[in-house]
Amino acid sequence: MSEKTAKLLNDSAVARWSVLILVASMMFFAYMFVDVMSPLKSLVESTKGWNSEVFGTYAASEYILNVCGFLILAGIILDKLGVRFSGILSAGLMVIGAGIKFIGISDWFQATSFCAWLDSWWVELPGSAKMASLGFMIFGCGCEMEGTNVSKILAKWFKGKEMALAMGLEMAIARLGVFAVMWIAPIISAHFGGTVVAPLGFCGALLCIGLLNFIIFAFLDSKFDRQLVAAGMATEEKSPEDEFHVSDLGAIFKSKMFWIVALLCVLYYSAIFPFQRYATNILEETLLIPADEAARMFSFFPILAMVLTPVLGILLDYVGKGATMLMTGSVIMLACHLCFGFLLPVFPTRWLAMTLIVVLGVSFSLVPAALWPSVPKIIDEKVLGSAYCLIFWVQNIGLCLVPLLIGTLRQSTGGYLIPEIVFASFGVLAFIFSLLLKKEDKASSYGLELPNIRK
Repeated sequence: MSEKTAKLLNDSAVARWSVLILVASMMFFAYMFVDVMSPLKSLVESTKGWNSEVFGTYAASEYILNVCGFLILAGIILDKLGVRFSGILSAGLMVIGAGIKFIGISDWFQATSFCAWLDSWWVELPGSAKMASLGFMIFGCGCEMEGTNVSKILAKWFKGKEMALAMGLEMAIARLGVFAVMWIAPIISAHFGGTVVAPLGFCGALLCIGLLNFIIFAFLDSKFDRQLVAAGMATEEKSPEDEFHVSDLGAIFKSKMFWIVALLCVLYYSAIFPFQRYATNILEETLLIPADEAARMFSFFPILAMVLTPVLGILLDYVGKGATMLMTGSVIMLACHLCFGFLLPVFPTRWLAMTLIVVLGVSFSLVPAALWPSVPKIIDEKVLGSAYCLIFWVQNIGLCLVPLLIGTLRQSTGGYLIPEIVFASFGVLAFIFSLLLKKEDKASSYGLELPNIRK
């Protein structure tokens, strides 16, 4: 055992936790960029000529290329070419997409003849929104690919160790980005005279730092792979049995557990991430408060999740009960959306709104903390990257369509009651699939209720 400790880099707590910080920082910056315009929705609509339907189309654009098949390709790239190449590629796509989106939102671009040409077709969507959506599409490819890549990195570096804790901390760090941008974006915008461009530029610069962090990680991971080869725990060339084949995707699609997890994932996240895009505006209109105050209130949504997710990770590592956590989180999410839709408009008080925001954050800690560490228990390691990408692909179908649906419902009804009923219905279905997951786990002994660390 001492010989193994001397050889393997991930046996060093400093090394593996440094890897966590390097890769989690990129997701922190990515989450900031994803929601940088959410607290500025009213400002975007007043300065760029958008409306709720246009904003919904823009929000959906992040997922369009992923739904069209990029995430399936990303999974193949990840399993064929490894986490280093995939990580740098996806970080680069995020930087490129952010640059295009920055150009599309800029005042300079709106004055160009190219923007005028974009305005001339599909007139319901302004030229600025078309360009911003193009950039968001490319960014979305990199962001979703990096999310699956980070999961596989942590599964590799924390195998047999604190995997659930590491994944929980990574999610907590990423969610801190949502909290940060809800405060920072309005402040930067106000400092530069009420512009959307300045917050976008700031978050884009952070993505460049994240790309550099992934390059540093690549050097560490390369050394780790060499150590695995030297220790006889891996080979330079994979054997035919261990080599990934495209045909392996069929085995994933035939897995009942894969579909239960994937559908649970898409239903749950469709009631969370699209809600984040509109939450500031919901609070702004329901409580009759300024947009910046509404953004600061909603910024506390990920805080409790950020604190609880690592704690739940420790619980999963040492106690288990992953399937039970998924059921509990789905019920809490359902109850919160019903309260946002029916209770808050009747009692429009700040304390009630904050209570709902924080409790929804509890749900946002329970479900992801249990969901992602469960995937390696049901999927073969050689196709783990593809499995994560396919789950994200199914998830992205919902994340693409739901913002369009919510934007259309908001525009046609003039309120958020019907959208909240839609979100709550996702909670009902997510609970049903969590029950199916627990039943299948009990029947087939996948170990979702068992601890990750075996004594």
